[in-house]
Amino acid sequence: MSLQEDLTAAADEELGRALTLGWRELAKVTPWGDTFEGFTPEGRDVCFERAYLWEAEAGGDIRVEVAVYEPQAYERGVRRVRSVSRNGSKE
Repeated sequence: MSLQEDLTAAADEELGRALTLGWRELAKVTPWGDTFEGFTPEGRDVCFERAYLWEAEAGGDIRVEVAVYEPQAYERGVRRVRSVSRNGSKE
């Protein structure tokens, strides 16, 4: 598996975890973000960034952002973004 494929797989997994909470749970912690170290599916050392931000205004849709990158190469990382709407759908 190439580096980009590995980072993409890790980002997709992390986004899936980030979206396990519904709007009500996320609204309690939005805005929020964190960076932590972990491993890709292939075992590479990487940094994970996860953020929950208001899409436009507080109390509205929530933007979920995930980035996965090698510590020395942020700009070559993979970023995934989804929205959780106030009505509960995930886009």
